[in-house]
Amino acid sequence: MSNLNEFLTFKVESAYDFAYDLPMKKNYSNPKMYTANGDLSKRWYVYFSYRNPKTGRLKRVTPFYGEAHKYKTKEDRLFVLSAYRKKILGLLRQGYDPFINNTELYKTQKEKEKSKTVETVAHQDVEEKVITAVVTGKSITEAFDFALNLKKKLVNQVTLKAYKSRANSLQQFVEKNYPDVKYIDQLTKGMVVQFLNNTLDKSSPRTRNNCRIEISSLMQVLEENEIITINFVKHIPVLKSAPERHKTYSKQMESDIFSYLEKKDPILLLYVKFIAYNLLRPIEINRIKIGDINLKERTISFKAKNKLLKVKIIPDILLNDMPDLSELEPDAFLFTPEKFGEKWATSENNKRDYFSKRFKKVVKDHFKLDKNFGLYSFRHTYITKLYRELRKTASPHEAKSKLMQISGHSTMTALTKYLRDIDAELPQDYSELLRNN
Repeated sequence: MSNLNEFLTFKVESAYDFAYDLPMKKNYSNPKMYTANGDLSKRWYVYFSYRNPKTGRLKRVTPFYGEAHKYKTKEDRLFVLSAYRKKILGLLRQGYDPFINNTELYKTQKEKEKSKTVETVAHQDVEEKVITAVVTGKSITEAFDFALNLKKKLVNQVTLKAYKSRANSLQQFVEKNYPDVKYIDQLTKGMVVQFLNNTLDKSSPRTRNNCRIEISSLMQVLEENEIITINFVKHIPVLKSAPERHKTYSKQMESDIFSYLEKKDPILLLYVKFIAYNLLRPIEINRIKIGDINLKERTISFKAKNKLLKVKIIPDILLNDMPDLSELEPDAFLFTPEKFGEKWATSENNKRDYFSKRFKKVVKDHFKLDKNFGLYSFRHTYITKLYRELRKTASPHEAKSKLMQISGHSTMTALTKYLRDIDAELPQDYSELLRNN
């Protein structure tokens, strides 16, 4: 028989699972051994079904492999699988439920094992490892690594970086405050709530809410892949937070800024005009390459906030200020620190931060503008201008319909909320209503 140390060390591997019904009233089927008809080149395992609380039907759960594959004879594999099957059956009879957190059962089993005599130490070790592997499954690190590996195929690098940062922060919090918690099934809603409260203490409600969204997104991947039973993070309430409010510029302030930038910083001036005249967001502008601009058709292609590739016209008011692009490389970025149309090997977030800091240094510090004014204020300012001009000859609905094509909002509801948030529509003078009363 193989070395005993080999027999004592094993873990759960991932596997396929599918649902089916069995004609029995108890919540589980007796564990069975799959031996692949004696084929040692295939994986052997123990499997059973458990009643899904959502459907009421028996569903086969993830098979338990252990380390049976390390044994090279049929007799050895059958011996190991028999030990697994016996222990899993015992756990099921004692209340093990793959659809809930089984931490308490795990603790109870460990306490029982501590009371056993010296003669059963070897058997105790085997049972404890089966309990650990069956009850707790993947470690927290393994689970989040699994989720991140799937996410990297679905989201951009900036979002993936945020997911990794939140996952690492949560793991560090758990290691510090709950050193005995190692497995994803041991992670509880209460622990995550404490982590979010800790985040709130160090930052703001908005940051805390963003953290909740990112952790919940990873946990949802784990739920969908049946690594955890339920994503409890999505049931943690969102805190109310005051949204950032960027004020609109007055006509005089806007004129002063444009005149100042014409002499001081032409690159930053055109950057601002892309926000003002084309109503683009700073991060969308940072993505623009020379090849995205079609001067003949007067259009520009860019990756929008909702990750769709969008095409907008370039209005004459902006087209007349465009530099000569004819000799520039198509894959060069339009905006870079020193000149138009160069390579710029840094992240989109870094580019956005660079121009935000440049605007603060060149414009905000010079004009002594407070924190409520920034690059984004130009977008608010010009959407407000457009809407009020459209309203002179159109109803609110007609004005919004035309504005949607210009602003890029995907729904009328989103545009209406945006206009309300920036106070784009003001009522007419209502003095007469007051005088009449």
